[in-house]
Amino acid sequence: MEIFHCLYFRILLTFTFIVAVVVATNPYSEALLSLKSELIDDSNSLDDWSVPPGGNTGEKVQACSWSGVRCNKNSTVVIALDLSMKNLGGELSGKQFSVFTELVDLNFSYNSFSGQLPVGIFNLTNLKILDISRNNFSGQFPEGISGLRNLVVLDAFSNSFSGPLPVEVSQLDYLKILNLAGSYFDGPIPSEYGSFKSLEFIHLAGNFLGGTIPPELGQLKTVTHMEIGYNSFEGSVPWQLSNMSELQYLDIASANLSGPIPKQLSNLTKLESLFLFRNQLTGSVPWEFGKIVPLASLDLSDNHLSGPIPESFAELKNLKLLSLMYNEMNGTVPQGIGQLPSLETFLIWNNFFSGSLPRDLGGNLKLKWVDVSTNNFIGSIPPDICAGGLVKLILFSNHFAGRLSPSISNCSSLVRLRIEDNSFSGEIPLKFSQLPDITYVDLSGNKFSGGIPTDISQASNLRYFNISNNPGLGGMIPAKTWSSPLLQNFSASACNISGNLPPFHSCKSVSVIELRTNNLAGSVHGSVSDCQALRKMDLAFNKFTGHIPEDLASLPDLSVLDLSHNNFSGPIPAKFGASSSLVLLNVSFNDISGSIPSNNVFRLMGSNAYEGNPKLCGAPLKPCSASIAIFGGKGTRKLTWVLLLCAGLVVLIVASILGIFYIRRGSKGQWKMVSFSGLPRFTANDVLRSFSSTESMEEVPAESSSVCKAVLPTGITVSVKKIELETKRMKKATEFMTRLGVARHKNLIRLLGFCYNKQLAYVLHDYQPNGNLAEKISLKRDWMTKYKLVIGIARGLRFLHHDCYPAIPHGDLKLSNILFDENMEPHLAEFGFKYLVEMTKGSSPATISMKETGELNSAIKEELCMDTFKFGEIVLEILTNGRLAYAGGSMQSKPKEVLLREIYSENQTGSADAMQEEIKLVFEVALLCIRSRPSDRPSMEDALKLLSGVKSEVN
Repeated sequence: MEIFHCLYFRILLTFTFIVAVVVATNPYSEALLSLKSELIDDSNSLDDWSVPPGGNTGEKVQACSWSGVRCNKNSTVVIALDLSMKNLGGELSGKQFSVFTELVDLNFSYNSFSGQLPVGIFNLTNLKILDISRNNFSGQFPEGISGLRNLVVLDAFSNSFSGPLPVEVSQLDYLKILNLAGSYFDGPIPSEYGSFKSLEFIHLAGNFLGGTIPPELGQLKTVTHMEIGYNSFEGSVPWQLSNMSELQYLDIASANLSGPIPKQLSNLTKLESLFLFRNQLTGSVPWEFGKIVPLASLDLSDNHLSGPIPESFAELKNLKLLSLMYNEMNGTVPQGIGQLPSLETFLIWNNFFSGSLPRDLGGNLKLKWVDVSTNNFIGSIPPDICAGGLVKLILFSNHFAGRLSPSISNCSSLVRLRIEDNSFSGEIPLKFSQLPDITYVDLSGNKFSGGIPTDISQASNLRYFNISNNPGLGGMIPAKTWSSPLLQNFSASACNISGNLPPFHSCKSVSVIELRTNNLAGSVHGSVSDCQALRKMDLAFNKFTGHIPEDLASLPDLSVLDLSHNNFSGPIPAKFGASSSLVLLNVSFNDISGSIPSNNVFRLMGSNAYEGNPKLCGAPLKPCSASIAIFGGKGTRKLTWVLLLCAGLVVLIVASILGIFYIRRGSKGQWKMVSFSGLPRFTANDVLRSFSSTESMEEVPAESSSVCKAVLPTGITVSVKKIELETKRMKKATEFMTRLGVARHKNLIRLLGFCYNKQLAYVLHDYQPNGNLAEKISLKRDWMTKYKLVIGIARGLRFLHHDCYPAIPHGDLKLSNILFDENMEPHLAEFGFKYLVEMTKGSSPATISMKETGELNSAIKEELCMDTFKFGEIVLEILTNGRLAYAGGSMQSKPKEVLLREIYSENQTGSADAMQEEIKLVFEVALLCIRSRPSDRPSMEDALKLLSGVKSEVN
């Protein structure tokens, strides 16, 4: 037995020694397994991080074979750990890092790590590369980074750090790359950041940094790339930055900078890119910039710069991008600009430039994008502007005249052509068969003649075509127009076009047809039923005859149909009553006869939609004789008994309801009901009765701002909003509510009426079954769905701002006030209610009044600008699935380029995807809308017009 015990002891001792040796010789595996235990790894990216049952039996470290782990040549020491893009999350304790004394490269980028950055990382004294970018580390950046004395790269881009920038990093003598962009750092840039000895790249953009830009940054003699924009600094651009002798890239865009641009920046003789756009810079563009020979990209747009383009720019032979748009510059464009050999993008829109464009513009064979719209240019288009494969030519709202150069039709690379609102004349030389990539053509508001090019249907990618307001155009609509495979918008109003409408075969993509004020005749072909995507058809002020085709009523998305001022005859097709999308039907001033169908959709249109048809009767026009004669017919006695019985029942119900109501709420005066014209007629008792039934009402509104759902005795489900009133303000309040009630648009909640007494009002509007945008903002949507949502909101606002007289500011535009109907179409709710509530509290609603001259007063202009601002914020939230909330303040949290990359990724766009351009344009419109100065924001009409440049979906 004693021998057995001795043997057992020896075996146990040997096993313990072996385990001790394994652990002692392989601390890396143990540390990494400990790290794995802290991580959230839903994708099992670290599935191979495991030790086999036999353990580590040799000198080599088992972990050297694991994913993301790199060791020395002998596989005995871990020297790099790369966990990037492994979909990992969780908070790191950092206790394991003490083992990795030889680690030189640590990469945690593109994951979802959160919490504090573990200070244990700062014990890795041999570390040269630390990449923690694109995570969610938060809190203040911890102290101790100066211990990483060998660090060369510190990349903390796109996290949630807050507090001041870490001053300690300036003590890292070998640091070459410093990226702290895209977090929430605040306070000033430390002046110590001017003392780096080896720094080559510094990126601090997209934080909440403030104060003045420290002039000490000019001492960074080794820096070649500096981005510090998308912050909110004070003061001007320090001239001392001109001492950064190696600087090649300088970006201080969207940084609230003011004052003039220092001419000393011309001393940056190696500078290739200068971005100072979206600031408040004033003065002229320095003439001295012409001396920066390597300059390839210069963007000074969206400032308050004045004066001309310096003649010296003709010396910038490497210039590819010149963007001076959205300033207050004037003068003529120097002829030398047209001779720049490398120029690809020339953007100077929305200034006060005049004269002619340089005749040589485009002759360099590289020009791709020209936008000189909204200036005062005259003359003609340069003859060689398309020589280099031009993609976009945008010249609208100028004074260009003369014939359109035939060279345009040979520009096979052209994608977008906008020359509307000029004075071009002569025949349209476009040969659509030679424009395979053209998607957008707007020639409206000119003096063209000779008709629409007959080969328009051969433009295989054309989506938007507008030739409206060319009174001398004449001709006919080409026979195969509707068969253009991708055509969505066709507008040719006020063009003196004659003839018949061609058949609508193969028009599956067409959504808008606008042909008002022409000389078109004949009937509307029944094949219009092929246009299943049609949303708007405007044929007003023509000479059409025949019956209104019932096929139009079958179109699922038709919302606007204007057939007024023609010679249509016969009845109104009753099938329109089944349409769930129809918002506007206008058949006035025709030869329509019979009775107006009794469906509610017809009454919504009001009497103006039917006037000018002497043979037409029925609500909302005069009653038809047949309906009056019923009282003298055979059924008189039966009808009389039915009416008496109904009247008795109504009296009984009314007495009961009023009794209940007065007991429950006390007498506050007689209740009155106002139902808006053309809508279902409700009585005050209908509304009050719904309050007495718990089954019909989810909750009685208890506060003035509350909204609840109710089912009226008529069976109609509505939303009810309660508003407290004062007797002395009752008249103005009811007048304003009535004004809101007649505001009808597809993207506005329809107000049905209001019930009121001396102290309370209940406003009724359509109940929308699919919730609001606040509840759904985080849902993943494809790009087309997001775009349609943005357009719907913009349309509703544009209607309130530009089609209502006087204009009605929304006043409370936010996600929860954007409701969805059964088709997920957005509807703006609560519009104007802010001012109604102010009115009930005694404040003067100056924002809803007009000057005697008919002009908007300053208060209403301010409110309209605020609507635009809120719209911009909402667009950014839609684009980022709600991540970029309250954009006016948090827009600084990430650089524009970063946000765009994230949005591209969410929509799964490729690097060369055309969708990226569309997203970028919508993004740019949103940024215009959230500008800090209200006067710099576009009107909603302009915003919608800009958005129409993305796709041809805007009415």
